[in-house]
Amino acid sequence: MSPTVLDEQPLLGCTVAVTADRRREDLAALLRRRGARVVEAPTLKLVPLEDDAELRAATRACIDAPPDYVVATTGRGWRGWISAAEGWGDAPELQAALAKAVVVSRGPKATGAVRASGLREHFSAGSEVSREVLDWLRTQDVRGKRVAVQQYGAVDPTVDCDLAAELRADGVEVLTVPVYRWDPPEDRPAVDRLLEAIEKREVHAVAFTSAPGVAALLEAAEARDAAFGVERLLEALRTDVIAACVGPVCAKPLRDRDVPSVLPERSRLGALVAELCVAVPRRIRREIPAEDGRTLTIQGSAVLVRDEAVLLPPVVAAVLAELAQRPGWVVSRAELLRRVWRSRGSGLATGTANVRDQHIVESTIARLRTALGDDADLVRTVTKRGYRLAVTPSGG
Repeated sequence: MSPTVLDEQPLLGCTVAVTADRRREDLAALLRRRGARVVEAPTLKLVPLEDDAELRAATRACIDAPPDYVVATTGRGWRGWISAAEGWGDAPELQAALAKAVVVSRGPKATGAVRASGLREHFSAGSEVSREVLDWLRTQDVRGKRVAVQQYGAVDPTVDCDLAAELRADGVEVLTVPVYRWDPPEDRPAVDRLLEAIEKREVHAVAFTSAPGVAALLEAAEARDAAFGVERLLEALRTDVIAACVGPVCAKPLRDRDVPSVLPERSRLGALVAELCVAVPRRIRREIPAEDGRTLTIQGSAVLVRDEAVLLPPVVAAVLAELAQRPGWVVSRAELLRRVWRSRGSGLATGTANVRDQHIVESTIARLRTALGDDADLVRTVTKRGYRLAVTPSGG
């Protein structure tokens, strides 16, 4: 593909799945702007509790008996708490109560939210890992003290510690502030469709933004397939489908199952997308020199020979991908049927290709040539044998 096309849309022809609920639209928009086809399938639903009686009771408890320490665990959660207090008219009293406390923030996003609310942190953890906050609090001799912990949804014990539970075990009086929680996804069939797409290698990458979201996808795989459980999902993620995680905490459930993941240097959505723009093309892009000096570039469902990219329908793109597996070598109609149609569960006959099956292959080749336009001659028919790309054969 020409540098101009790739510079502007490096994910052209690629399919990326988004599993996040929070900021899903932002992440999907960033990916689409870079040319990706986006599959949205949130594995969990983030439920804000701005009007929840439990949150309001925790807020009043902080006002009536100000804590000695207060922990901001997430930027969004802290902002949600302050916003809810403003809605109830309790913000001035809450601000005054928290100003008396030692404020601790978990990571840069929580730190930014604390400062935006008019407070100043006494300690900021360098990462978004609760263990780092816990270790610092233990140096402060907080036994017998009152500590308010702004909660952040479900805690996966394989990924991080349960800060509130650990502090209680240390003899600390803990007041939890439940700003939001994780619920099951609203569209469970969408999650099942995503699992099937991953297992069939119909997506090139899956973007994860939270450890609970990763765990929920693994649990959905276990529930969906009693025979294989999570193994087919893991095999796809270990081999052909890139797992991209926003940070190391998010990646830990996959790392524990020997699944490699792509991580940005900074735990931000923009950085995650930038990492995908490098990792996915590196994995799937093929540049094949033609016999007459032209270059055929294939990236997912996108193909380009000269200056303009063409997006192919899935089956047409799959046929081209099979021809490109061994550029210049002949691929028979029977092989194309087996690798493209039967592997997708099309229901075609399993024996020797019949007339109807041969027509399906021929019509798909015709669609491919039409899509290539002036470069249709790159797909050659070899009489009584099959088809090949018009390139010098490579490999043995």
